[in-house]
Amino acid sequence: MATDNPPGLDYRQLGLVCGIEIHQQLDTACKLFCGCPTVHREVEDSNFEFFRYLRPSRGELGQIDRAALEEVLVSRKFHYKCYDTTCLVEADEEPPSEIDPQALKISLVIARLLNMLIVDEVFTMRKMVIDGSNTSGFQRTAFIGSNGCIQTDQGPVGIDILCLEEEAARIIEDRGDSLVYSLDRLGIPLVEIGTAPDIVSPAHAREVASYLGMILRSTGQVKRGLGTIRQDVNVSIRGGARVEIKGVQALNLVDKIVELEALRQVKLLQIREELNRRQAAVDGSIFDVTAIFSGTDSKVLARSIKNGGVVLACRLAGFAGLLGRQIQPGRRLGTEISDRAKRAGVGGIFHSDELPAYGITAAEVGAVRDQLQAGEEYAGIMVTGAEERARKAMDAVFVRAREAMAVVPEETRRATPNGCSEYMRPLPGSARMYPETDVPSVAITAEMLDGLELPELFIARSERFARDYGLNPELARVMAASPNYQLFEEISSRIQLSPSIVVRALETIPIELAREGVDVSVLSDDHFKEALKLVAEGRIAKEGLAELFCALAKDPERSVDDAVSASGLAGVDEAEVARIVQAIVADRLELVHSKGERAVAPLMGLVMKELRGKVDGALVSAILKKEIQNILIE
Repeated sequence: MATDNPPGLDYRQLGLVCGIEIHQQLDTACKLFCGCPTVHREVEDSNFEFFRYLRPSRGELGQIDRAALEEVLVSRKFHYKCYDTTCLVEADEEPPSEIDPQALKISLVIARLLNMLIVDEVFTMRKMVIDGSNTSGFQRTAFIGSNGCIQTDQGPVGIDILCLEEEAARIIEDRGDSLVYSLDRLGIPLVEIGTAPDIVSPAHAREVASYLGMILRSTGQVKRGLGTIRQDVNVSIRGGARVEIKGVQALNLVDKIVELEALRQVKLLQIREELNRRQAAVDGSIFDVTAIFSGTDSKVLARSIKNGGVVLACRLAGFAGLLGRQIQPGRRLGTEISDRAKRAGVGGIFHSDELPAYGITAAEVGAVRDQLQAGEEYAGIMVTGAEERARKAMDAVFVRAREAMAVVPEETRRATPNGCSEYMRPLPGSARMYPETDVPSVAITAEMLDGLELPELFIARSERFARDYGLNPELARVMAASPNYQLFEEISSRIQLSPSIVVRALETIPIELAREGVDVSVLSDDHFKEALKLVAEGRIAKEGLAELFCALAKDPERSVDDAVSASGLAGVDEAEVARIVQAIVADRLELVHSKGERAVAPLMGLVMKELRGKVDGALVSAILKKEIQNILIE
């Protein structure tokens, strides 16, 4: 886990500036601008597909966004898979409907929970996105509120923005020159929450993300599961630049992402200083070195040349040894440059700090150096592919190399599973926003706001459960965050039973059975109520609940009493328990004499296996201990 001050990084001294954006899908009946359901579909269910190309257009200020411009470095075809649960709105063949009222109401509730200033009128805007994830070439987004605030252990953190927007399409396959998207996810209502840059450390970032997630789940109206919530983290340090790292799906990665991005910027600044000290230069010359590799053993180069590709090379004065300099675990300056080249459609780069390797020999490396007229102080970089793409890739190499000498570039990056990140595109500017003409605005009235019902936050509910029901903090948190929290309160108020047993019955046992393949989704509230009532009355033991639920899951129409009888879970009296204990202990006298009172544990398991959940474990333990003590006294 990341720490606030790992060796060598003092975040206050570094001037860390950090903010978080959270994107959370809402659990609504239909999508934001049409009546299609918000359900996940399997790709094989697709009954229609189409394709198109997307190109950038000028924003309302007459400019083209820099991120959009880079998307057209490679002309890609975008394929879209449709279903019987999608419509012409997702395909951008029909105008959108008005904003879904349910989604708008949920977003207003979230704004209130974040203490935000809500707008008087909601206008929908178009945000240019031409990576194929939106069929229209833009994402529709509506500004809901600003100037909010939450309290954290490190002080208040501002909530600058809350938007209601449509989710992007789901990427299915990357074919290199084309991408395949599924339209089942496109248009699902989504809230975007952006904090102020008030976060002071990696641990603080995780705390903020956790708290915002708690608020969203407290509404009971957000989707759960992988991909339904994503965190984007904005990080900069003094002398560095604002970098947005997108797609952090795991909460336990947020702090690591912040820590490793701060480290990356520190290392890039150190490399910049070294390049300036060496008076490094990028002359922009491109050399065709294909002939050197006409008989190469490198499979990558040989295959590319066979398919009509070329091998191009360039020289970077003063970069020798720095392309291999690590800036994040497993990532180097050369990796950063390679990310840029890949955007032009090549597989990556070869650079002199890692060669000879990949089937490229020392003799071939020497021949390339000779053709480039590059001395030892030079680094060399090669790319291969179709000539047009290879030259675009080399242009991208020059851009990133020049940036290395001057700045830490502002950019959008993609989070990787180990907490590092890789280049996606330049940081977008303001030129990609313009008004949506097809969606009418919505006035936010005092009556709408007064009619909102704010939910009890998980934190407050957890504290109440610990106080009123005597649950330990962990069980209180589990139950407070559960969809079954109201059922828990109803059962605990009506049945005289330990609340911890109720929590186990509602939360732990169903999870354990589901892992074993039992369909616990068919169990009703009445099943849980009746089963726990039998435990409270002593008619079955709490240890028998799992077997009872399993029987009910197989035949949910039968009564709980019938399931108890069919499962043989009817309780036994104390005399019968004593008889069974005595018989098992008598068969294992040697174990009792050798282990003494420590024999309770192994014998307990044997007795409970015999009784199969028919009796409470506490009673069995008491009878067993007494029987063992009697034998030891004799």
